[in-house]
Amino acid sequence: MAGKITPGVITESMSNLRIVPARVEDVPVILSLIRALGEYERLSHEIVATEEGLRGWLFGERRAAEVVLAYVDETVVGFALFFHNFSTFLGRPGLYLEDLFVLPEWRGRGIGKRLLVHLAELAVERGCGRMEWNVLDWNEPALRFYERMGARVMKEWKLCRLTADSLARVAAGKA
Repeated sequence: MAGKITPGVITESMSNLRIVPARVEDVPVILSLIRALGEYERLSHEIVATEEGLRGWLFGERRAAEVVLAYVDETVVGFALFFHNFSTFLGRPGLYLEDLFVLPEWRGRGIGKRLLVHLAELAVERGCGRMEWNVLDWNEPALRFYERMGARVMKEWKLCRLTADSLARVAAGKA
């Protein structure tokens, strides 16, 4: 049975928290979490993801990424979407965290930390040499959280991106 999103209930212990790989029937809840993340990051206008697209890319023949869901009892309270990249310098794969999101009403209970720990365990199990992600520069709570977890903010690296028209121009050799 696919999870549902409902407002948080204050609990003393998060012993009822579990993190599990998403299944194809979880696609609607994954998309709802992506939309909630877009709202939080003030980027809702950029979300064009569809259930059909997520179903194909996350669970189809050529999977591009994986998702884990955080549940408290039967309620989905957060997710992480990740995939593997490769470090030429290390000569090993890495784990790239695209998104980690906990619903606002569930924050401050260690759920984000448990998601990050889960992914770090996966990275170690899979022989990854590192784990990386990006954080919006205005998201001070996330930056503080990741630094407390031991992450180093890479100020010397800048993200570069080709999208839509510029991607098509480069692909056509017209850049």
